[in-house]
Amino acid sequence: MSRTMRTEEYLSDLRARQAKAREGRQPDTTDPSAGLRTVPAQVRHWARKTPDRSALVFTQPAVTTGERSSRVLTYRQLESESARLAGRLDSLGVRPGDRVGVYLPNSPHFVVAMLAVLRLGAVHVPVNPMFRASELRHELRDAGPEVVITQDQLVPVLDEVRADTPVREVLLTGDWERLLDHAPLDRISDDLDALAALNYTGGTTGMPKGCEHTQRHMVYTATAIRDAMPGGSDGIVSLCFLPVFWIAGENLGILAPLVSGGTSVLLPRWDAATVLDAIERHRVTTMAGTVENYLELLELLDRPHRDLSSLTAPLTVSFIRRLTPALRARWSEMAGPGGVLREASYGMTETHTSDTNTFGFQVGDHDLLTDPVFCGLPVPGTDFMVVDFTTGEPMPLGEPGEIVVRGPSVLTRYWKSPEATAAVLRDGWLHTGDIGSLDEDGCLHYLGRDKDMIKVSGMSVFPTEVETLLAQHPEVLAAAVVGVDDERRGQLPYAFVRTVPGSALTADALHEWAVGAMASYKVPGIELLDSFPMTATGKIKKAELRPAGGMRPAQ
Repeated sequence: MSRTMRTEEYLSDLRARQAKAREGRQPDTTDPSAGLRTVPAQVRHWARKTPDRSALVFTQPAVTTGERSSRVLTYRQLESESARLAGRLDSLGVRPGDRVGVYLPNSPHFVVAMLAVLRLGAVHVPVNPMFRASELRHELRDAGPEVVITQDQLVPVLDEVRADTPVREVLLTGDWERLLDHAPLDRISDDLDALAALNYTGGTTGMPKGCEHTQRHMVYTATAIRDAMPGGSDGIVSLCFLPVFWIAGENLGILAPLVSGGTSVLLPRWDAATVLDAIERHRVTTMAGTVENYLELLELLDRPHRDLSSLTAPLTVSFIRRLTPALRARWSEMAGPGGVLREASYGMTETHTSDTNTFGFQVGDHDLLTDPVFCGLPVPGTDFMVVDFTTGEPMPLGEPGEIVVRGPSVLTRYWKSPEATAAVLRDGWLHTGDIGSLDEDGCLHYLGRDKDMIKVSGMSVFPTEVETLLAQHPEVLAAAVVGVDDERRGQLPYAFVRTVPGSALTADALHEWAVGAMASYKVPGIELLDSFPMTATGKIKKAELRPAGGMRPAQ
């Protein structure tokens, strides 16, 4: 039997398992409520159908002595502002395929700018407003936008690098009314498959690369997110404090609510009190936050005086602390049983994220009591395989290997990087470099990055698994596991651990506990830390963690 035939047989069996597991839990199709059309055309549809519905609510947390403030844009207003800004860009010579830098924090300006760029058929280039000069210089030189939309506070950094970039025109949000004082651009790009965005990766291997995405990718992703939400067909109300220059924030703070005809409740940053008020006031149906975010909300919750009944799809991401059955039960007790706290989906910038759906697997905490990390079923139209890293042959169910994915939202290519593209896109499949496995239901389990896997005397140790096991100790707040070289065994796991405030737990005591909690070859050396080095998106910088000594691996 040829490799192609073996793969198709494998996929046929896998899809049958997934279809059975999906029954009664998740939809089996993805169909946009407003039909298959570009994102600005989706907004125009809703502007005509529900013109006075709030499309965007931007809520500023209170300053020291002030009150919270909000700006609301209805669909009619959002359509008008984006059309007028598109007219302004058109007058400056921006044409289909031209890149436009949107160098802004979370704000209504960012949303309007993105829609205006897409309306023209130009290419949206979201730029991290936290960039320093060298980072900004790289992205602007690589993407090559001639027009950048930014705010006054960011001009000094832009001025520092501008001479080294193609930027010829800078539009400032401080002149917003003047920018919008222009005839609207009535036409809307209808090409779903043209290059629409360059979303830059985090640069874990070399400098960040631009992932080429289309509006078809955007609409598919937005619809898959909507379908993962109870009642999503009525338009989701998504609260987002994640940075919208980051693709997960773009999905949850812009695309999913607007494509579904719902409402984006956008915050410039995390503020627990503002989040609670916004959930109640705007009847938020979904939000995504870290476990730490939800713990902070629980500290503020006084159930008799809070109504979180609208929040039917609270999502979490276990970057540092892990979602546990105990935390889920506590959330349901305090926030109400209508919204079961669950992990968000598997994904990456290359796939526009949101590639899986965990909904329906929370009964009996099935998703939390299986091998970490449970990612659920692929969204309809997307396929996963787990293959041998060397041969590319599909691995048996339950066996670890490389996660590969294909579907309607996988990047077209890396911008100006044919060699990098060829390395990851092979025969229509994106090779992620992630380690995972597929269970009997065809659900995906994430085990870590290939480069992070630890080989102990030839046996594979997955840092995610050891981190999850350590998190079961009641005094462990968070753990980050890395591999260290060992002359006798090749490598050994080493855990950096934060304990709960006030804990007297020692590294030796936790090590003794670990000996009884996991196989001997998985037992890590342990070092206690007060804090972790963090990325701007809330992940631990493992590359900066270095053992200080005191390692005590199991014998």
